[in-house]
Amino acid sequence: MMKGSSANPLASENPDGEAIEWELRPGGMLVQKRDDGVGSPGPMIRVRVSHGSYHHEVSVPAQATFGELKRVLSQETGLEPQEQRILFRGKEKDNDECLHMAGVKDMAKVVLLEDPASKELKLEQMKRDQGITKACEAIAVVRAEVSKLAEKVSALESAVREGKKVADKEFVVLTELLMVQLLKLDSIEAEGEAKVQRRIEVRRVQNFVETLDTLKARNANPFSNSSKTVAVTTQWETFENGLGSLSAPRPMSSSTNITTDWEHFD
Repeated sequence: MMKGSSANPLASENPDGEAIEWELRPGGMLVQKRDDGVGSPGPMIRVRVSHGSYHHEVSVPAQATFGELKRVLSQETGLEPQEQRILFRGKEKDNDECLHMAGVKDMAKVVLLEDPASKELKLEQMKRDQGITKACEAIAVVRAEVSKLAEKVSALESAVREGKKVADKEFVVLTELLMVQLLKLDSIEAEGEAKVQRRIEVRRVQNFVETLDTLKARNANPFSNSSKTVAVTTQWETFENGLGSLSAPRPMSSSTNITTDWEHFD
C-alpha cells in the first residue's frame, strides 16, 4: 500500500512489521523516536529469562535496551551487567540495542549466559577465598598450641625471677617445641588476611624463643642481669697487731740520728 503525502518520511518497520518512527537530533544523529511524555517509561512488557536451570520473569519498558534489561536482571541473578550475555533468537544482543527493535514482545523468552571470562575470575576468587579460609584455620591450630606453650614460658619466667634454680633442659625442650610450631607456620601457604595472621604468629613465637634465651642466661648466672652495686660492710680489715684500721699507724722507728752539729766549710 502506498503511503499518503502526510506519511512520516522517517518511519520504517521492524522485522515483525511494527511501525518504527525515527527523529533527527541536533547534530544530525538519527535515533528512534521515544514517547514525548517526560519521565514516562511507556508500556511495560514481561520478559522470560532462562538462566541455566533457573527461570526469571521481569518487567521492563517495551522500548528499553538490552543494557537496561541486564541492570534489572542483576538484581535477580546477582550477576553484574558486564558479566551477562543475553541471547535472543540465537543471537547475542548489544547493550545499546532496543528490545522492540529486536522483536522482543510481551512474554518473549531470552537466554542469559554468564560471561566465560567473568566466570573464570569468580572461580579463581572462590579458590583463593577457600585457600585463605583453610590457611586461617591452620594458623588458628598453631596459635592454640603456642598459647599452651606460652603458659609454660610464663611459669619459667616466674621461677627465675624468684631466684629458683631451673634445669637447663626445661629451657631447651620448650624452645624446641616452639621451633616446631614455627616450622608449621612456615609450611602454611597464605595469602591476604591469612598472610597477615601468619606473620603476627611467627613474631609471637620468636618473642617467646628470645624470652627463653634471656631466662636461660639469667638462670645460669643469677647476677648477670642484676645491677652491680658496691657492698658496704662494717667489717674492717684487721692487721697482725689485732687493731682495726680506724687507728692511725704508728710512725716507724728510724735508725738515722738527727744532730744539731753542722758541718763547717772553710
